[in-house]
This record gives sequence, C-alpha cells and structure tokens, in this order.
Amino acid sequence: MSGLRSRNTGNLPRIWFRILGGIAMRIRIAILGIAALALGCGPALAEKRVALVIGNSAYQNVTALPNPVNDAAAITATLKGAGFDVIDSRRDLKANEMRRALRDFSDTARDADVAVVYYAGHGIEIDGTNYLIPVDASLERDIDAFDEAIPLDRILTVMEPAKQLRLAILDACRDNPFNKTMKRTIGTRAVTRGLAKVEPTSPNTLIAFAAKAGSTASDGDKNSPFTAALVKYLPKPGLDLRKAFGFVRDDVLKVTNNRQEPFVYGSLGGNDVTLVPAIAVTPPPATAAPDQNAAARRDYELAERVGTKAVWDYFITTYPTGLYTELAKAQRDKLSAEAARLAATEKAKAAQDEQTRLAIEGAKKAAQDKAAAEALKAEQARVAAELAKKAEEAKVAEAERAKAAAQAKAADEAKAKEEAKAKAEKPVGAVAALTPPDQTAQPPKPDTVAVAEIPKLLLGELRRVGCNTGAVGDTWNPAAQKAMELFNKNAGMKLDVKVASLDSLDAVKSKQSRVCPLICERGYKAEGDRCNKIVCKAGYQVGDDNSCEKIEVKKPAPPVAKRDEAPKREERAPKEAAKPATGGMQTICSFEIQGCRQVNKGCRANSAGTGEICN
Repeated sequence: MSGLRSRNTGNLPRIWFRILGGIAMRIRIAILGIAALALGCGPALAEKRVALVIGNSAYQNVTALPNPVNDAAAITATLKGAGFDVIDSRRDLKANEMRRALRDFSDTARDADVAVVYYAGHGIEIDGTNYLIPVDASLERDIDAFDEAIPLDRILTVMEPAKQLRLAILDACRDNPFNKTMKRTIGTRAVTRGLAKVEPTSPNTLIAFAAKAGSTASDGDKNSPFTAALVKYLPKPGLDLRKAFGFVRDDVLKVTNNRQEPFVYGSLGGNDVTLVPAIAVTPPPATAAPDQNAAARRDYELAERVGTKAVWDYFITTYPTGLYTELAKAQRDKLSAEAARLAATEKAKAAQDEQTRLAIEGAKKAAQDKAAAEALKAEQARVAAELAKKAEEAKVAEAERAKAAAQAKAADEAKAKEEAKAKAEKPVGAVAALTPPDQTAQPPKPDTVAVAEIPKLLLGELRRVGCNTGAVGDTWNPAAQKAMELFNKNAGMKLDVKVASLDSLDAVKSKQSRVCPLICERGYKAEGDRCNKIVCKAGYQVGDDNSCEKIEVKKPAPPVAKRDEAPKREERAPKEAAKPATGGMQTICSFEIQGCRQVNKGCRANSAGTGEICN
C-alpha cells in the first residue's frame, strides 16, 4: 500500500505538467488564430478600388446630349471623394477610343478588389443585345452596331477579374436617335425602346439601369435625375449598395412623377457591400476622463483616414462644437472646393471644345462669339474655383496650426505641473526656475491672388526665368503668349498660352533658375545671367559671328582731281609758249581758243580763233 501511494504521488507532477502544457498549447493556438484573423482583415482595409467613367455628349450624326459630360464629372468627383485608387475619366469618345479605354481599364482591373464602370450617353438594344453608342456612330443599318457600337457584354468581361465587386452603372436609356433612319436587314430583328433585361452570369455583379428594361430615361436639366440621386446616396458611409440603389429609385420616381423607374440586375451575398466604409464612433465614457477631447481626437483621426465629405458631415453632427469640429469643417470645405474646381474645369473644357467645334464647322460669327464668351466665362469660373480651393486649403492650414498650438499649450501646462511638483518635493533652500512657454507669433494667413493680378504676376515670373524680354503689364497680349511659348519649349511643358492661369503661374514659380537661354546682341557673349562685351587682342576685331578676326590693312587710293577744278593756264600751255617771239609776230595762248597761235604784235586772237583783234 505504501509503495502504491508513493507511485501515485510521484506521478502527480507529470499529470500537472501535461495539463498545464495543454492549456498553454490552447492559448498559443488562440493567439495564432487572432493574429490570422487580424492579418485576414488587412486586405479588406487596403483593398484596391478602380473605376472607369465615360460621358458622351457631342454626337456627330444625331442630336447631341447636353448632360452626360456633366453627369460623368459629378460621378468622378463622387468616386474621388469615396477614396478610389484609380479613376479613369473620359468624355466624348469615338468607337476606337472607347475600345482602347476598355482595353486599358482591363489591365487596371486585373488585380483590383472593386471595379466600377459608369457610362452616360446614348444606348440602344438590338435583338436582345444592349449597345453603348460612341459619338462618331452613324448606324445606317442595324448590323452596323457590330462594328460601330460597344456591346454591354464587353464591359462585363473587362470587370471580370475584380475579386469582391463588379458594378456597371448605365445612364443610357434615352430614346433611340437612330430608330427612324436605321434600315433593318432582317425583318424579324427587333430594335426596341430603352435597353434589354440582363442577367449577370458572374457572382457579386450588379448592373444598374437608369430606367428598367424597355423604358427610357430623362436627360434632366443640369444632371440626369438618376445621376443626381447616385451622387446623393452612393458615398454615404456604411450604406449597403442595395439600400443605396433603393433610395435612388425612390428619388427618381418622385422627381419624374413615376415616369422613370431605375432598376438593378444581379445579386450579392448576405454581407453589406459599401463604397464608403462605416465609421465606428466610440461613445464618450461614463466617467469624466482627464482629457475630454480624447474621443473627438480619436474619431477625427479615423475620419481623416477616410477623408470624404460624408464622413466629415457625420463627424460634425456627432461633435457639434470644439477644436476638432472646426478642423473637420475646414476639411469638408476643402473637399467641396475641390469638387467645385473639378466641375468648373470640366465645364471650361466643354466650352472650349464647343468653341473649336463651331470654328471647324464654319459656324456663323455670332455663334462663335457666343461660344468664345462662354469659354471665357467658364475659364473665369474655373480660376475662381481654384482660388476658392486655395482659400479653403489656407483655412485647413490655419486650423492645423491652431491644433498644433493647442497641443503645444497642453504639453507646456503638463510640463509646468511636473516642474511645480518637482519643486514642491525639493528640500528647503533649493531653487527651481520655470521656463515660460514660448509665445511665438503665428504666421499671417496667405493672401489669395486676384484674377486681375495673374497676368502681371505671370509676366514677372517669366522675366525672372529669362523668357520675357518685354514689359510687365496687366494685359495678356501676343507678346506675353510668345513668352509663354518660349517657356513651354525650354521647360518641356504644354501649358495653355492663350490665357494667364494659376496653373501656369505655379509652374513658372516652381523653376528656381533660368529656363530660357540668354540671347546677347552682336559684340557680346552670354556668361551666366549677363551679357559681357567681347574684347579682342591688338590687330583683331569682332566679326559677324562674334569671333575675333584679323584686321586687314588697305593701301590708300591715289587722289582723284575734281571735275570742277580748272587746270592752271601755265599747265595747259604747251612748251612752245615759252619760246620767244620772232619778227613782228607774237605767240598768244589762251583758254578761249584752247591753244596757242601766231598773231601780229599789239593784237590778240578772237574767241572763235579765226581772226585777230587789234588795238
């Protein structure tokens, strides 16, 4: 019995070792599982989202549509605000250009998690197949769609590699403009209104129509009702796509008095699928924490990572007042200014293209003048939007400085408390000096540039980099455009030379040294930023090519007598005049008779030389 008791007692440590070892193994497995779960969530936070946006308005062979380019610009701004990684925005594409855009996007979507294709423009259905119409299509016969249009199946194929979501949005259910003129090659081939119903074969694929199959959609005033509702609901944080499209349907039905009903084809799984993830806002603690702004600061940092207007609106609603609320308002206003700038830029490009189109088509001068005025107005609106964006950026910078100052003040106060505590704990007689916090003046707010000052500032910068040799005035004249062309040529850029813009001003300001080469007049050579006079050694002079050439010494020419100088009478008289007279005759020489002759003494020859005149 004693031996048995001793054996059982000796086995107890082994049993406990096995039990503890099993518990430790389970703990390690649990830790590894949590780590694997955390790593598995990583790709969801870093998923790649790409989009292709196409807006076709300027149709060449049928009536143009005014709003698709506006709709495409609005969707582009929305997707940028939603934080998409790649957004390829195109407008007014011809058939070859649409095929090339889809081919390029297929490379982009190959490793993407979410792929979105948005199209606004004309679309038709022929014999059950949906086609998107490029701007150069003529479609004289129904079979021309095979060559001149883009089938919807091609878009679905391009998005096929996306891993989590494939979304096609078609605002293309307008009336078929080719229906009245298109010839039918086969009588049974149907060309119906709107688009045909589709059933995606790939999972996690949605196809959203502006109007359900067999019906048409409204083009709207500035934006179509369908796109206006998309911009309103798609970027909402945490809103599932199926609910978002449901809200879009309700809005469009309300706006169109139930004449247009959007429709979505395809299906998704049970999990929520959102374009903008939801923000987890931590409720304030029940007991007052030492730092009352800790929750707001933490939520502000989370909102800053997403960086969309909808997220900032949600933060401002959650925290109505406080330093971080002001920061959030500044960030939201900055995004709004950027969206306005993008819209103004798109409108300016559209107006410029319209002006060019009218000029090419030989439009009347009144139409061209109107298009030029609209282009100028659009450019001014774009410049104003850029100025507004810069102003909002300045507000954000000012708010960030206020944030940094508040944090520095809090740090100084904490430091002062620590120093005061240390001073109180020192023995009597010890001396402690507290350093007052630095009171540095905040830099002044940056001034915005007025539109009227841009030409003068730009000409001054062009003079600084050596491209403007004329006067610095307030007008953008042909000489200023020539200076801008020199800058583009020497800087390798393609800035617009017709107008003085902020983009051009920023580009020239970024150059810290001379861009255009220094050109000196004859007799001077460029050395650095100065023209120095060329000095040649003795016996040499500056030639036509600014090189020193040897001076050629020419012999003096013999003097030439002037025609009005009469020779002296003595020089004209022949040597015979010096001979002495003989007998009763004398020799008379004169200029009038042009020579000498013998006459009687006391007489002279007459002026004709034929006789004598005696006293």
